[in-house]
Amino acid sequence: MPECFRRSGLIGKIERMFLGQYFHSLDSKGRLTVPSKYRELLTEGAIVTKGFDPNLLVMPSRVFENLANQVNEQNYADPNARLLRRYLFSNGEPVGVDKSGRILIPQFLRQKASLDTNVVIVGVGDFFEVWSTENWIEHAALLDDTEANVARFIDFRLYTNRSSA
Repeated sequence: MPECFRRSGLIGKIERMFLGQYFHSLDSKGRLTVPSKYRELLTEGAIVTKGFDPNLLVMPSRVFENLANQVNEQNYADPNARLLRRYLFSNGEPVGVDKSGRILIPQFLRQKASLDTNVVIVGVGDFFEVWSTENWIEHAALLDDTEANVARFIDFRLYTNRSSA
């Protein structure tokens, strides 16, 4: 491992991120085996909720709490703020990882995300998403369009040469 990673603490931050894609199956009860790398990041529980795409979001409790605080700080007089609260909280369910490394995804959330048997677990940094295989393949095609990505992401000001401090 390069010395610069050890000194900067970058490896520790990366180790606490949800990265990668995993093709898994839901069992007949709606239980999903969480990748072993992800389980240790869910030791304090998690919240599963509907995503803004046709998917589900699985967030460690602390990440969901941060998001919830931001949502709760919005002006309740704003109709879009109220819609966002309802969207996020009415679709949220606490989940825990069982001894077999699984979480139970409630039926109503499986329906909202069109999850059947085959799913894809997608790491997105602070949390992970659960997609139906069909929806993920379609969405991944967008991500594989290099020219479109340049246009989509050019204004994000992403730099690879800045320190992580």
